[in-house]
Amino acid sequence: MSMLLEVSQALGLAGIGAGLTAIGAGLGIGKIGGSAMEAIARQPEASGKIQGAMLIVAAFVEAVALFSAVICLLVTTKA
Repeated sequence: MSMLLEVSQALGLAGIGAGLTAIGAGLGIGKIGGSAMEAIARQPEASGKIQGAMLIVAAFVEAVALFSAVICLLVTTKA
């Protein structure tokens, strides 16, 4: 029964870590989107370049979030 409890605790910690990762990614992408909209409102003629840069940065944020969630799961399942 002790082994089952340890595995459950490890998976719980992995869930908390993955949740925190998702919250951080959501906040980061929200900040990127808000800043891009403000930039487009100030310079509408540069909207294409701003949107392109916004999408690239958002993809990087998502990649880091996915990577950290996978690492979180891998570390806790090794325990």
